[in-house]
Amino acid sequence: MVKQIVRDPLFLAQKSEPATEADRQVIEDLTDTLKANSDRCVGMAANMIGVKKQIIVVAIGPFILPMVNPVITKKTGKYETEEGCLSLDGVRACTRYKEIEVDYLDRDFKKQHGKYSDFTAQIIQHEIQHFSGELI
Repeated sequence: MVKQIVRDPLFLAQKSEPATEADRQVIEDLTDTLKANSDRCVGMAANMIGVKKQIIVVAIGPFILPMVNPVITKKTGKYETEEGCLSLDGVRACTRYKEIEVDYLDRDFKKQHGKYSDFTAQIIQHEIQHFSGELI
């Protein structure tokens, strides 16, 4: 189900908790909401739809990749950039890494490991940053 985008910085500043299999519907809601906002958004974290769980979805071309409880295990190629966020106005400076490796659970809660680079890596880093409550 498509959900409304949360724009309250006080809510977005709260930390997210690890997701469990009881949170499967959040994956579907995030996917539907990202699809509905695909003209202006390439990734979403669960707190953007009002759920403080560690779940993100990332658009990779025509595909949407859900990641449950993702953890960046390796990062290389540090650089500075500016990003915007559907939940916030304007753009902000931030530090990202050109290449990352991530351990996560897929939509079936099976362990996965992926290597990502460039723009996809940047999106994943941005969405994972939402878990800490740190606003870009």
